[in-house]
Amino acid sequence: MSSAHLNDATANPAPIGLMGFGMTTVLLNFHNAGLYPMDTMILAMGIFYGGLAQMIAGIMEWKKGNTFAATAFTSYGMFWLSLVGLIVLQKTSLGIAGPSPDAAMPAFLGMWGVFTAVLFIGTLRLNRALQVVFGSLTVLFALLAIGDATGNEAITHLAGWEGLFCGASAIYAGLAQVLNEVYGRTVWPIGPVSHA
Repeated sequence: MSSAHLNDATANPAPIGLMGFGMTTVLLNFHNAGLYPMDTMILAMGIFYGGLAQMIAGIMEWKKGNTFAATAFTSYGMFWLSLVGLIVLQKTSLGIAGPSPDAAMPAFLGMWGVFTAVLFIGTLRLNRALQVVFGSLTVLFALLAIGDATGNEAITHLAGWEGLFCGASAIYAGLAQVLNEVYGRTVWPIGPVSHA
């Protein structure tokens, strides 16, 4: 008896996840670079595009059997929702949470940096564009954790500029996949897949 084979005709969810991550990262890092204050625009992007859109992309990648992308998009979607929660809960008068101790935010950022560094190792079997995204994100988390731990505004501003590069690289990777699929050829290269 032969087994039935289902053809996956669903769209590639990675561009949605990369765009949600990239655009939200760029907008937050304009703030980190000192160009404007934290505001509701950043928080709303963190909830809806950085958070929910990446969660949806992660679930779609799970359905496609892509463990790496499902883990990355779902996790970073929850990162954005958690970050917004940390910011908003500290500013509310609901009595839910007081200001975090000085070590709390560096620990939060440091854990995400470790997680990202391990995913970066996974990208060494993927394309160059994803290697740039995850490599620069690992550096971003390290700089943000150090800036927060030391209170050194110059390091946080440097992190902001590095974060603009990281977010832009994710936007490029997402839009490249869209354009390359639409045109049926490489319009924006994302680099070869490594078999190392």
